[in-house]
Amino acid sequence: MKPLYRNLFLLFGIAAIIVMLCTFDVNYAELYRHLTRAGLYLPAVIGVWIFVYAFNAWAFQIIVNSGTHSKHLSYKHAYKLTVSGFAFSYTTPFGFGGGPYRVMELSSYIGVPRAMSSVVLYSMMHIFSHICLWSTAAVLFAIIYTEKMTPFLWTLFGIFTIVLIVVLFVFHLCYKKGVIVKLFKPLLYLPIAKKWARKFYNEHADDMQKVDDNIAYLHSQPKAFYLSLLSEFVARVINALEYYFILLSLGVSLTFWDAILVLAFSSLIGNILFFLPMQLGAREGGLSLIVKILDLSAPGLGIFTSLYTRVRELVWIFIGVGLVKIGNKKIMHD
Repeated sequence: MKPLYRNLFLLFGIAAIIVMLCTFDVNYAELYRHLTRAGLYLPAVIGVWIFVYAFNAWAFQIIVNSGTHSKHLSYKHAYKLTVSGFAFSYTTPFGFGGGPYRVMELSSYIGVPRAMSSVVLYSMMHIFSHICLWSTAAVLFAIIYTEKMTPFLWTLFGIFTIVLIVVLFVFHLCYKKGVIVKLFKPLLYLPIAKKWARKFYNEHADDMQKVDDNIAYLHSQPKAFYLSLLSEFVARVINALEYYFILLSLGVSLTFWDAILVLAFSSLIGNILFFLPMQLGAREGGLSLIVKILDLSAPGLGIFTSLYTRVRELVWIFIGVGLVKIGNKKIMHD
């Protein structure tokens, strides 16, 4: 990536951190009081993400290195791109900022089509791992909390299963044949966008097809495909420790399986409302609902959970933005 573009990403990240600090919905005296009450649980919540990002980075490294090129992405650089990429995703609507950052960092080594296909593949795998987590949580809930399963919940689970089958089929097609061209072609028929879309498609059709070919290439390598999916899924499971520590700090008695259910449901609501920066309010709403269902309520649960996660996000956004200017020589080598 050109130094100018990297500096622009850095400035955007700094501006985003300043805006978040200025709009933090807790005054700093109260924030200090809450943080001192948190004790060692807050460092544990922040520290969990060292391991979450470790498995995210491994999945990203596997995907990039399984492409149709001769370059190799080292693990330390995969970790750097992962943390910085998520930092920009957290600070932009629709989580859109992380993808372009990774593409621009990789493209100078493997070209734009291969860089884009790697980033798109990782995004698809990241979403796919969420679907696996939600499916696992649904099965866990039905097994552990059978007594809470009402006809209404069984109906919801049935609908979820049907939707899941359809989604898995769509993902299978996207992995097998690519997704970029299919997503772009509807624009060719939209009255508002068709003039621009047809011009763009005529100029870049070959590059878009190369991206799809590279996406399909990973699907032809089962070992790399399933290893990257497993790594992403393990990251999701480790992420449950965040809620486990938060709820323990509030004196809530729970199991790790309960923490997985809390994570799955709150992340489901957060991803449904993915267009909100940092998923403001979405996860808290999902959290409030699931803890009531599981009878895990505690005084100040919503406030403390929101506080812990916001502080954790700010810390890792700060780290991710700082890494933009560090370790940029030879991100990939032969």
